[in-house]
Amino acid sequence: MAANYKELRDYGCWLNYDLLPPELLARYAGQLQTTAVVGAETLTQAITAELRRGLRGLLGQEPRVVEQAAEAAVEVRLVERSEESMNPEGFRLSVREEQGALRVVIASPGEQGLLYGTFAFLRALQLGEIAAGLEREDWPRTPLRLLNHWDNLDGSIERGYAGRSIFFRDNDLVEDLDRVRDYARLLASLGINGVAVNNVNVHREETQLIAAKLELVRVISSIFREYGIRLFLSINFATPLEFGLDTADPLNSEVREWWRDRAAQIYSVIPDLGGFLVKADSENRPGPFTYGRSHAEGANMLAEALEPFGGIVVWRCFVYNCAQDWRDTKTDRARAAYDHFMPLDGLFRDNVILQIKNGPMDFQVREPVSPLFGGLERTNQVLELQITQEYTGQQRHLCYLVPQWKEILAFDTYAQGPGTTVAKIVTGSVFPQRWSGLAAVANIGDDPNWTGHTLAQANLYGYGRLAWDPELTSEQITREWVVLTFGHDPEVVATVSELLLGSWQVYENYTVPLGIGWMCNPGHHYGPSPEGYEYSRWGTYHRADRTAIGVDRSVRSGTGFAGQYRPENARRYETVETCPEELLLFFHRIPYTHVLKSGKTLIQHIYDTHFLGVEQVEEMIEKWKGLEGKINPETFFHVLERLEGQLVDAKEWRDVLNTYFYRLTHIPDIHGRKIYP
Repeated sequence: MAANYKELRDYGCWLNYDLLPPELLARYAGQLQTTAVVGAETLTQAITAELRRGLRGLLGQEPRVVEQAAEAAVEVRLVERSEESMNPEGFRLSVREEQGALRVVIASPGEQGLLYGTFAFLRALQLGEIAAGLEREDWPRTPLRLLNHWDNLDGSIERGYAGRSIFFRDNDLVEDLDRVRDYARLLASLGINGVAVNNVNVHREETQLIAAKLELVRVISSIFREYGIRLFLSINFATPLEFGLDTADPLNSEVREWWRDRAAQIYSVIPDLGGFLVKADSENRPGPFTYGRSHAEGANMLAEALEPFGGIVVWRCFVYNCAQDWRDTKTDRARAAYDHFMPLDGLFRDNVILQIKNGPMDFQVREPVSPLFGGLERTNQVLELQITQEYTGQQRHLCYLVPQWKEILAFDTYAQGPGTTVAKIVTGSVFPQRWSGLAAVANIGDDPNWTGHTLAQANLYGYGRLAWDPELTSEQITREWVVLTFGHDPEVVATVSELLLGSWQVYENYTVPLGIGWMCNPGHHYGPSPEGYEYSRWGTYHRADRTAIGVDRSVRSGTGFAGQYRPENARRYETVETCPEELLLFFHRIPYTHVLKSGKTLIQHIYDTHFLGVEQVEEMIEKWKGLEGKINPETFFHVLERLEGQLVDAKEWRDVLNTYFYRLTHIPDIHGRKIYP
C-alpha cells in the first residue's frame, strides 16, 4: 500500500468536496463565510471540522468560526426537545436571505441530528440545492442502521474483497487508527448509527474481545463515538465454556449469572456499547439447540444481561440444516428460517431484534423475499442485506445492488392488507416493534479505495441512504453518488448512472438464470461451477437433468415453501402460470422446452441471456472509455481494468453455463452461435 494512500482521490469517496463548477461558484460567491455551532457538546468538534472542510473544498474559501450565532452565515443549533417534534436524530434545514446574504440554520433536538444535518447541508450545497426559501425537514425512518463487519483479529476478513481489516492485525489493533476515524466519518455522513466490528463466526481468539482484549474494543469505540456511532460485538454463544463453566445452557443459573457479570464488566469500560450480534446454531456455530432450548430462550438470556445497560441483542435468523443429504428431496433449506422462528413470534424480550436475511437462502443474485417479513408480527426485526458482493462478483465485477434492494423493500407482504411492504415493516410503521431497521454485511477493507472497485463505493453509499429512508429512489441515490464522487459533468453523470443502474441485470444475465442460484465454485463462491454445490451438504440444489431444472417448492406437489407466505403471495408463487418468471426456477421444476412469456423456450432463454450479458459488458467498457479525460486518470484506468476483467469472467460464465446445458439437453441454439460442446 502506498504510504500516501490518503492523498489518493478514491480514498475520499463521496466526501472529497471538490470545488463547485463555475455556475454554482458564481451563485454562492461571497456567501457562507462564517459558521457557529451552538448548544452541542460531544459532537461539536466533528460538526465544526466538517463545516470547515466542506465549505473550504466546495467554495474555495476558509470559513471563520464565530461564537455569536447571529453573526454566522451557517448556524448549527441544538433546540429543546419540547420546542421541536422531530426525532433527535432528525433535523430542520432552513435557508433564507438577509440583506442580500444567505443564512443557513440547521436545527435539531439531538446532537446526532445536528451532525446528520451538517452532512445533509453540505450534500445539498454540492448538488446546487441551497437557495433562499429552502425548508427541509428530514429524519431517519429506521431506528437501527447497522453494519456488520466479518473481520478477524488476525486481520483477515471473511468474505472480504477489499484487502485486510482496517481494525485488527496480528491479534491486536492496527497502527493506523486515523483510518478508523476516517471510516467513522464516512458512515456518519450516511446516518449509520451502529457497527459490529468482528466476525459473526467468532473464533477462539475473538472471544477475548469481551475479556482480556476488551481494551481494543474500548479504543475503537472511542473513535466511533466521535461521530455518534455505537459499537456492537459479535459473541460466541458458548463463551462460558472457555472461562471455566461446563455448560452454556441458557436456563442454567450459573450461565445466566456469568453473562450478567460479563455484561457489567464490559459496560463499565464501554458504557455506550450497542450490544451483541449473535450467530447461533448455524453452520456449526454453538447455540441453544445443544441444550434442547429454543432460540428465544437463548436470546432472552443474553438480553436479560444487557437490559440494565440499555444494550440490545441482534440475533441472526440464518439457521438451517447444513449437513443435508443431497438425495433428500423433502428437506428444503428455503423453509428453515420460517420453520425455526415463526413459532417463537412474541416470545422474545423487548431488547432482542431478529436479523433476517433478505431472502430464504443466502444473498443470491435473485431470490424471493424471506416470508418471515410479513409473517412475524410481535417480534423486533431488521432486514439483513449484503453489501460485500459475495455472490455478485466480489467487487471485481460491477454489480450495483441498490435496484435489487429497492425491489426487496417494495415487496408487498400483505401482512395487513395490500401495501404492507417490507419498507413499512423495517421502518416500524406496521407492527408494534420497539426496534426495527436495516443491517448489512460491510464491503470495506484496507485497500486504498476502501472497496477494491471504486464503483463498489456506490453500494455502501446506497445502503446508507436506503437505511436512512427506504423510500428514496434508485435514480435519486445514484445521481447523488455520481455527482458527489465525480462532479457535475452531464456526460459523466448520465453515463456512470446508466452503468450502475443496469449492472445488476447484466450480472444476472451472464450468471444464473431465473432465480436458481448457486452455480458457483464451492468455498470461495467466485466464477462458474454448475454442479459445484449440487451434491454437497448445503441444501443448495438446482436438480438439473437432461429434461428439466428447478426445485418444486409448491404446496401441491413440492416442499411447501410457497405456502409460508401470506395467501396473496402463496397463490402467486404456487403455479407456473402465476409465478414471476424471474423466480420461476426457484419455485418450480421446469422442462427446457417450456415456453416463457417472451415466446422463447427456457433453454433458448438461457443461451440468449448469457450471450447478451457478455455483449452488455462489452458495451459497458465502451461507454466507460468514452469518459476518458473526464474522470481522474487513476480512477479511470482502475475501473477500466476491472471492467476488462469482468468481460473475461463474463465470457467464462457464458461458455461454461451454455456448454453445461447444451451437454445436458442436446438442444442447439436456434441462432447457430458457437456453444462449446
